[in-house]
Amino acid sequence: LSTGGKMRLVLFAFLISCSCARGGCEPKTVNIGAVLSQKRYEQVFKDAVTQANNIYGKEKFKMNAISVTHKPNAIQMALSVCEDLISNQVYAILVSHPPQSNDHLTPTPVSYTAGFYRIPVVGLTTRMSIYSDKSIHLSFLRTVPPYSHQAQVWFDMMREFQWNHIILIVSDDHEGRAAQKRLETLLEERETKSKNRNYENLDQLSFDNKRGPKAEKVLLFSQDTNLTALLQEAKELEARVIILSASEDEATAIYKAARQLNMTGSGYVWLVGEREMSGKALSEAPDGLLGLQLINGKNESAHIYDAVAVVAQSIQELFEKENITEPPRGCVGNTNIWKTGPLFKRVLMSSKYPDGLTGRVEFNDDGDRRFAHYSILNYQKTRLVQVGVYNGSQVVMNTQRKIIWPGGETEKPKGYQMSTRLKIVTIHQEPFVYVKPTLRDGTCKEEYTVNGVLIKKVICTGPNETIPGRPIVPQCCYGFCVDLLIKLAMTMNFTYEVHLVADGKFGTQERVNNSNKKEWNGMMGELLSGLADMIVAPLTINNERAQYIEFSKPFKYQGLTILVKKEIPRSTLDSFMQPFQSTLWLLVGLSVHVVAVMLYLLDRFSPFGRFKVNSEEEEEDALTLSSAMWFSWGVLLNSGIGEGAPRSFSARILGMVWAGFAMIIVASYTANLAAFLVLDRPEERITGINDPRLRNPSDKFIYATVKQSSVDIYFRRQVELSTMYRHMEKHNYESAAEAIQAVRDNKLHAFIWDSAVLEFEASQKCDLVTTGELFFRSGFGIGMRKDSPWKQNVSLAILSSHENGFMEDLDKTWVRYQECDSRSNAPATLTFENMAGVFMLVAGGIVAGIFLIFIEIAYKRHKDARRKQMQLAFAAVNVWRKNLQVQLPPIPPNSYGKLLELMRHRCKQ
Repeated sequence: LSTGGKMRLVLFAFLISCSCARGGCEPKTVNIGAVLSQKRYEQVFKDAVTQANNIYGKEKFKMNAISVTHKPNAIQMALSVCEDLISNQVYAILVSHPPQSNDHLTPTPVSYTAGFYRIPVVGLTTRMSIYSDKSIHLSFLRTVPPYSHQAQVWFDMMREFQWNHIILIVSDDHEGRAAQKRLETLLEERETKSKNRNYENLDQLSFDNKRGPKAEKVLLFSQDTNLTALLQEAKELEARVIILSASEDEATAIYKAARQLNMTGSGYVWLVGEREMSGKALSEAPDGLLGLQLINGKNESAHIYDAVAVVAQSIQELFEKENITEPPRGCVGNTNIWKTGPLFKRVLMSSKYPDGLTGRVEFNDDGDRRFAHYSILNYQKTRLVQVGVYNGSQVVMNTQRKIIWPGGETEKPKGYQMSTRLKIVTIHQEPFVYVKPTLRDGTCKEEYTVNGVLIKKVICTGPNETIPGRPIVPQCCYGFCVDLLIKLAMTMNFTYEVHLVADGKFGTQERVNNSNKKEWNGMMGELLSGLADMIVAPLTINNERAQYIEFSKPFKYQGLTILVKKEIPRSTLDSFMQPFQSTLWLLVGLSVHVVAVMLYLLDRFSPFGRFKVNSEEEEEDALTLSSAMWFSWGVLLNSGIGEGAPRSFSARILGMVWAGFAMIIVASYTANLAAFLVLDRPEERITGINDPRLRNPSDKFIYATVKQSSVDIYFRRQVELSTMYRHMEKHNYESAAEAIQAVRDNKLHAFIWDSAVLEFEASQKCDLVTTGELFFRSGFGIGMRKDSPWKQNVSLAILSSHENGFMEDLDKTWVRYQECDSRSNAPATLTFENMAGVFMLVAGGIVAGIFLIFIEIAYKRHKDARRKQMQLAFAAVNVWRKNLQVQLPPIPPNSYGKLLELMRHRCKQ
């Protein structure tokens, strides 16, 4: 530029700045559109825009109101939005609900058309839940909550009136499913909070009545549904609180069907929303019905003012940002979205307007109104009476106005009907539940306890473990828990049918098809799935189970203990030889014979022993080897020496030393024999849960528990017991009975289980014993579904049974009965088993003596026969000599052998 051009440009800029300084720059015009239900609201809209202009953005922007009314059909409405609103570059569009309550299509073309260009749409009185779906209505938000948000008020009313069982009846359409989902989400959130609670003691864990409500049944219906059959199903349930989400026409039909089934009288509670008590539905509604009405919900003028204020506030915030683009101008030939539209929508949804005519205005992530206020209305004799309000966070009831409940009742209904026929599930676990087959006629055999009392038995169906295939057959159940069940039934006036758990398990959570989803099995699973109403069994109360079911007060307190096989000393035939080891016995036997030989040799070679030279005295019997052997054994066994004593001094010295040796050996043997046969040796039992053999597991010492039981859960949860759990996991058994038998068969060294069961087993099976102190103290309780109507009555009945001694009697009858003799303090005495070996030794001596006598007799006979042969030969020789007249000298008696040899020689010649 030339110098003159630059001067002209500077002068132009100066003039503009001066002009702005004198009169101020014109604020930017921002067009705001509206689709209103009636013509009269157009002026309200203009007044609201004028009021907002006086408050917001006086210097930066000025809003301009452009409005139209609803058109007869969707096409005309879409064209009107394009031609009258978008063509004027509107920043936002307000849309009210059409005058006809059943026409919900009119806001849809507005939402679709504006949403295509990402122009925010603010609904004023539109409450259909479909508009919360952001995948369909991209830019839609509203100053009213959807009908499905009434579920929050229903939920808080259930908590206010302590109704824990409800029946949810909803239409099978988007509105009904949205209400169902909303209510179920609230129930699940409450359930999760309950599960995360920490229980400080067993009583709080087993008897916690601060639980949230639960939907007992959800019933969906459509236009083709038989409403009478649907309500008949609801009538058969325990819950008597009915929540209805339906259209006006559907609610009318349901009220008529409910009246025909007498479901609108005393004991019932009907909770409904705004649609279900409007128009002709209200004329058929039962007396005592409780309904909701959104405060200022149909006040279109108030919502216009609040919506305009929120839009103005958001535009002011939007203009503080950079790169703000202009909205699209018209729809014809324009397919470009407004780039600033999503940003403007986020600003709108994050805005807060606390002083609105309809109350505090805020939006959630779906663009729906938060903190809405509702009136709680009671239908009393054809008129609606406000009995409370919901202030956006809690229910506040008006104590000055009493609620008239169905049937004209003034007392709050309990909300449930207690069924008098209960399904009881139990498990085979002696002594709490015995299971025996029935007789051929299907009855149970009469039996008596040790006290002579007739055993009470009930028929229980369940799998028969003794038959292949485990068929479901009627069986006889009796025991501690059966007696308790009979007592509870008499006290609380209910009947029952008992069945055994199908899979034989107490209940634990397991993954479904290797997924992250977990389900309960065993008795827990049957209770939660509705197959049973109550668990009457030795079910341990613990935190994991209490998160899902309710426990009664404990009917028996116990803990965990360890079962091992008792080390019973066995007396063998050689038990009398136990005081000495085999090596010592061998040395003693060798010493006897060595001493005998030495005695013989000393006495043999001593000059004062066997041979006496030139002695005229009559010589005593000499000490032969046999006599020396007899002497040696006699001294050792202290049998007395009658003959064959050594004669020499040297041999007698050895004999004295041998006698001293024998005295010491015999005394030592006697003392040790008493210790081995009479005194009890201490058993090397497990000392408890901290025993090194448990803490440092090895394959040489196997211990286990029952799979998927409370004990299994306990070891799995305890970090400090993780090493033990990894060892046990490989060896756990399916049932306690199998594990106990494995201990008896020496297949399992230790079994960890409930102390009540193991102490009973040890008292009945004398080869078993419990060891160590109790740990993980807990109790057995009766399980019921959460917030069961029987919970308080069952707990009170159990407490009463503890107080009047009934539980003590059950303990004496079933648990504390001893079949094994307890250890006596009397001195131990020897039995035949201890000394059987000695008697066998005597018997062996007798047999040996008899055997030897036969040998002696045979030897004697053989010797006598040889002598007789010699005599015969001598006689024959003498006769022969006479015949030959040969004079032979007399043959001395001791020369028969020589004569015989001579005769043989002569014969040969």
